Amino acid sequence: RYEVHSITGDGRCLFRSLAVSRSLSELGERLPEEEELVEADILRSAAVDELLERREETEWFIEGDFDEYCLRMRGPAQWGGEPEILMLTHVLASPISVFMLSNNGGLNNIGVYGEEYSPEAQYDDLAVLFHGAGHYEALRVLN
Repeated sequence: RYEVHSITGDGRCLFRSLAVSRSLSELGERLPEEEELVEADILRSAAVDELLERREETEWFIEGDFDEYCLRMRGPAQWGGEPEILMLTHVLASPISVFMLSNNGGLNNIGVYGEEYSPEAQYDDLAVLFHGAGHYEALRVLN
């Protein structure tokens, strides 16, 4: 069972979703909006830094010029996606689960990134809901 936490579609939705998911995991509640935005921007920057640090192993899966991509991704309105999710598993030392809505209204887990961190994960329940068309929302795992 999951609880969906709506995220504004402002170009930061992936990063905000993960900031919310992390806050819910650590604190049991969302941060105030201003702090959420700051955390989202910190996560964005960390994801790009990690891409650059792992350039030899990541450059091949970035479409177009790698340096231009990284420069664009530093902007606050650039949508994050699979490369950033993967990099954030390293930054957060935790797996990140990605879900989509199924035809029956439930959720399908479409991927878990960073499973290698599962045994000693800093956060064991980071999850996002991908709506397609580049939009993400935060999910909270309910036990």
